Formats: sequence, C-alpha cells, structure tokens
Amino acid sequence: MSRIAYVNGRYVHHREAAVHVEDRGYQFADGVYEVCEVRDGRLVDERRHFDRLARSLSELRIRTPMSRAALGMVLRETVRRNRVRDGIVYLQVTRGVARRDHAFPPASVSPSLVITARALDVAGRESTAEQGIAVVTVPENRWPRVDIKSVSLLPNVLAKEAAREAGAKEAWFVDAEGHVTEGSSTNAWIVTRDGKILTST
Repeated sequence: MSRIAYVNGRYVHHREAAVHVEDRGYQFADGVYEVCEVRDGRLVDERRHFDRLARSLSELRIRTPMSRAALGMVLRETVRRNRVRDGIVYLQVTRGVARRDHAFPPASVSPSLVITARALDVAGRESTAEQGIAVVTVPENRWPRVDIKSVSLLPNVLAKEAAREAGAKEAWFVDAEGHVTEGSSTNAWIVTRDGKILTST
C-alpha cells in the first residue's frame, strides 16, 4: 500500500508530495511541527499536542492554518488513509510561500500545512525498551527558545549522527550546569537508584 500525505488541502501519494521551493520552511526553517503517537488507531494526548502547537505558532506569529476541529479531522483522516494502527502522525506548519525575504511576507500569504503518518514496530520498540540503549552526551548548543517546536533541528541532526558514529542509539544534550536537557530525537527519562523518575520535559 502506498503512503498518503496531506499537503495544503489535498491528500496525495507520498512519493508525489511536494512544497514550493520558496516555502519559508525550506528557505528559513520558518515553521513548527508536532509529532503525535498513534495507538490503536487513536491520537495520544491530542489536546496537549494542539495546545503546544498553538503556543508555538503564537510565539512565531504564524497564523493557524485551520480550526482545531478541522485539523483533528485531517490528522485522523491521514492516519486512516495510511492504515496506521500503532505509529506516529507528523504535522508541520510554515509561514507559507513567498519571495525570499527575511521579513515576514504580507498577511495575505497562507501558512503551509503538511501531515504524514506511518506505522511503527511496537514489538521491536518494546524489546528495545527492555534491553536499553547506549547514549552519548553532547553540549547543549541549540537556540535558547527550545520551548518552541521549531523545524530548525540541525543541532539535533548533528547530535544524532554523533551518537550513530559512536555506536550509540541516542545523544543527550547537556547544558553548562551539567543538566540533561533533552535527547536529539527523544525525551530523556532517568530512573534513579531510589526509584524516582526524572524527565527533561
């Protein structure tokens, strides 16, 4: 079965999905994203993901592409069309397509919205969780606004590659005070010797 993506109002075959060369997400990383877990065909923590998306969009002054109710319908339809029972659905909103200029485009420019979904190997992930993974640490070098789910993830890409080259599965960012802030593509969870759970989120 071929995968289906939602791109700016249309459901298209994944291999044919495309955005304009002057989309500001491509030109400036001027956009935000969310990744929702799908379990038994349903979105996990949908309301909280929408709340965080709304906050990220507001902080970057990007217009919401559609109502929350409509966005929920598109997410669920993308999951359905891809027959994802257990997996993830990814959504990305950018400031839209406009002539390359650092300043914001006119208010008439519509945000771009892309949504994809894919299944994950649940049994494999549970096995990995039982066995554990190797983790390396890297200096925290991301921009200070890590509270915004920006699509600008180059430090994360470099950290993940550093982990791979070291034979590890993940890299954790560590700040100047020695605190673990986050994983390159995960949340950091630590179980202490006395059974307490610590997390970076």
